[in-house]
Amino acid sequence: MLKTLFSLFKRSESKPPQAARNPPTSKPKPKVAPTRIGELGEHKINIQLDQLPKECKSLGDLMLPNPRSRTGYTQIDHIVISPYCLFVIETKNYNGEIKGGRTDQQWTVSNRYKMYNPLKQNYGHIKAIESLIQGTAAVKFISMVSFTMRCRFSIDPDLRKIHSDELVVYDVELSEFISRKLLSLKTGTPEPPVSTVQIQTIYNHLVQANITDAEIRKLHVENIKQKN
Repeated sequence: MLKTLFSLFKRSESKPPQAARNPPTSKPKPKVAPTRIGELGEHKINIQLDQLPKECKSLGDLMLPNPRSRTGYTQIDHIVISPYCLFVIETKNYNGEIKGGRTDQQWTVSNRYKMYNPLKQNYGHIKAIESLIQGTAAVKFISMVSFTMRCRFSIDPDLRKIHSDELVVYDVELSEFISRKLLSLKTGTPEPPVSTVQIQTIYNHLVQANITDAEIRKLHVENIKQKN
């Protein structure tokens, strides 16, 4: 009996503790892929646009023909068609201090990276839209550039003021700025210059002109990357 107990005691001593036999493994936190970041950013923008008045119509991720562009096309992140104006929105997903003026050719991110002035980029988008909707209505265009909250602005102060037709905003305040701009335009022009029928006509024109072919879109992106 004593021999049996002694052998059991020796066997238990030779076994390593459970924690030692199976040490906890620390798994690295999964990184968010750039495509996923882009999707989350677009989702936040869509939430903002859903808050706009029902008489507004919005479109996203449009690729329109543009003979003036070096690729033959122009890609537009978002458009909002309202009774008082048409908002053309360029979204940017940067992290850092954004520096730039209205007329500067280049803007900088934290004094390290350069980007083409997004207002000038948006001007090209506006001209492409103008050529497509000619004859439908006399539309006023408002250029908007949206950045994430991971940025801070060191830009021309007028670009943050509602009287400007070129606005730089954070993605979380997009609907607020659009609503304030519409209120400002409504005060100056009580009767909307763009009718409900015209809004629908513009919307239809843009939907019909939108290029959805995946190969053309892929080639457009590749051409831009090669020439940058």
